[in-house]
Amino acid sequence: MTANSAVVPGPVLFARYAFPPNSHGFCGPPDHGGFFEYGVAGRDDGGLRAMAQQFAGAWPYLQLIAGATGLDDPLDRRVVEAYWVGSPRLDQVGTRAVGDSMEDRFRAVTAGTFSTLTEGVLAGGVPHHSFAVFCIYPYTGLLTEGRKAPHALTVLDRCRIRWGRVLAVQGDQVVVQSRPLTWDGGSLGLGPPETETVVQSVDGVGMVGTVHPGDWVSLHWEWVCDTLTEQQVGRLRRYTEKHLAIVNDRHNRSRVPALLD
Repeated sequence: MTANSAVVPGPVLFARYAFPPNSHGFCGPPDHGGFFEYGVAGRDDGGLRAMAQQFAGAWPYLQLIAGATGLDDPLDRRVVEAYWVGSPRLDQVGTRAVGDSMEDRFRAVTAGTFSTLTEGVLAGGVPHHSFAVFCIYPYTGLLTEGRKAPHALTVLDRCRIRWGRVLAVQGDQVVVQSRPLTWDGGSLGLGPPETETVVQSVDGVGMVGTVHPGDWVSLHWEWVCDTLTEQQVGRLRRYTEKHLAIVNDRHNRSRVPALLD
């Protein structure tokens, strides 16, 4: 647990991670500014909780983690951290529970392609955000479609929660070193560290406390979400690599020609 996340309520921690895609209009409530203001205020507020439930992608995973691990509140800080960063709590969620959740949410809308979602569950996928990004979202399937591949890779890289080391702080911006997602035509991976500039605030107003050179931070799209301990970085890396391996195994199997009788 970090100094920043030790005191932040679960709904506020959720807002830190959920605001970046919300600001791009991908998910959550249409009032991006209002959601940001709730996160900046840093209080466990009924309005913030109501907005969090409008994230149709993330909310069922929070419910799943809470229910499977004996917690009543899907916005309990322990649940929120497990989903976005990772924790041993995820390994308490059984395969049947994950599968039932996928069945309830996706079978009716995916029809004949539902089996590709269940593959990730049966291979050991857990309700971490990287599972949603790599095993559920449609962009992974676009990697093999020629001109669509570069855009798909960019979306996957920005949408996952990634980790980076702070090199410099320049007002509202932070220079970090992080490992980008790579695609070699057959497998997803993590490339060598590269430098990127991300955002921690707007005109000095942000959700996250001050970061310093040398800090580990979590990143979502172009935003800093939180500072991380070495242990949290290890967990985020572990679950990211776990779901990358599941996706890569699926791609490898799909390239093997079927044997004809």
